[in-house]
Amino acid sequence: MRQIDPDFLALPLRQLADAALQRARDLGASHADFRLERVRAESLALYDARLEGAMDADDLGYAVRVVKNGTWGFAAGLVLTPEAAAEVAAQAVKVAEVSAPINREPIELAPEPVHGEVSWVSAYEIDPFSVPQKEKVALLADWSAGLLKGADHVSARLLQVKEQKFYADTAGTVTTQQRVRVHPELNAMKAGPSGFDDMSTIAPPVGRGYEYLTNGHYDWQGELAQLPELLAEKLAAPSVEAGDYDLVIHPSNLWLTIHESIGHATELDRALGYEAAYAGTSFATFDQLGTLVYGSPVMNVVGDRTVEHGLSTIGYDDEGVATREFDIVKDGILVGYQLDRRMALMKGLGASNGCAFADSPGHMPIQRMANVSLKPAPGGPSTEELIGGVERGLYIVGDKSWSIDMQRYNFQFTGQRAFRIENGALAGQVRDFAYQATTTDFWGSMEAVGGPETYVLGGAFNCGKGQPGQVAPVSHGCPSALFRGVRILNTVQEGGK
Repeated sequence: MRQIDPDFLALPLRQLADAALQRARDLGASHADFRLERVRAESLALYDARLEGAMDADDLGYAVRVVKNGTWGFAAGLVLTPEAAAEVAAQAVKVAEVSAPINREPIELAPEPVHGEVSWVSAYEIDPFSVPQKEKVALLADWSAGLLKGADHVSARLLQVKEQKFYADTAGTVTTQQRVRVHPELNAMKAGPSGFDDMSTIAPPVGRGYEYLTNGHYDWQGELAQLPELLAEKLAAPSVEAGDYDLVIHPSNLWLTIHESIGHATELDRALGYEAAYAGTSFATFDQLGTLVYGSPVMNVVGDRTVEHGLSTIGYDDEGVATREFDIVKDGILVGYQLDRRMALMKGLGASNGCAFADSPGHMPIQRMANVSLKPAPGGPSTEELIGGVERGLYIVGDKSWSIDMQRYNFQFTGQRAFRIENGALAGQVRDFAYQATTTDFWGSMEAVGGPETYVLGGAFNCGKGQPGQVAPVSHGCPSALFRGVRILNTVQEGGK
């Protein structure tokens, strides 16, 4: 089990927190919390096996959030002295006092047990920031050189983040946490008779360390060896014939559909209209909780901020709430939402399920997405068995472009590659495809989900939300799944070409 870095623990964490929280109490705040963060991010980009760019950023600061007169107050600072922290707390209280006369919704927070002093570290073996940059560049260059034997151009990138947080509140919860995440990706481009196309690796971003690239946690060599052949086949493939098809969708594609049509749609702040000015609302409105038929009876979706290696996984959220797993859709019915402490109490839903997050010390925590995942069927079919049950259909692998309306209801998604299914067997790739549906029709057409051996935890580093905008990492696990009678568009024809 890894430990929190000593250089972070050496910062005056408790002194700053004690000074800030005491000042907030003295000034009449009914609640106050202090959060100090250090977020280190590194990105490497290569083109045709040569380093194109590198970035290494280190963001260190702290924030104080208060409730006074039923109104939020927030302020952030950089100077690591108790005096400065106390002044930041005073600024946060002043913001609440100034805002109180125009506040129409008194702020109350759902109760949460006091957890005392606790710490948590994510599951990783090798801190990516301990690996020399030249070693990482050399590995990406070697992989790129191999791909260039079958592609015209290759781009490669590696994103790495280490996030350290110290939190303390006036109730007595004190948390110190550290998590690491990495996202390697390679993309091959090639010209063919009908133009050019590209194809990327489908390895998901993960809450792991550098061992993800080197210690056998993913078959990089196997995927990289197949990629040029798959891309060449795609370039020579016929354009898809539009119509209704049965679909078997691989987790490398389905995770994004989950993110857009379930993950965002079941954030309670969005369902209540709080994101309308920026990211839209949701068709899954609160009055339908417990009754909305979201999908077929084989659809079971959970939110989980505890799953190992999840990008949204953490021990305690940014309101001091212990994280957990919770039901969102059960047997096809909407049964829950993602909640922070304010939303949970506002709608009488009991305790928060740990979905408050801020992406930097300069931002206030907002309700963010848990790892929202479609559960596999115990003893369920393999991907090959799902394909074997289709007479005419498509097998879709890898995510690509997508579009969804502001209510998360009407959508279309493309993919990296699609294989025709004829009489239960794969029969070559097709191009220019997109699947189109409404959220409830799509999930209602899901006839079967694969077994645990088909389950993959996908996701992204860059889910955007909020004003000012914030970016959050999130994973979505799912098995392969079978959908009946989904509309397939020919994207070239739809574009009028």
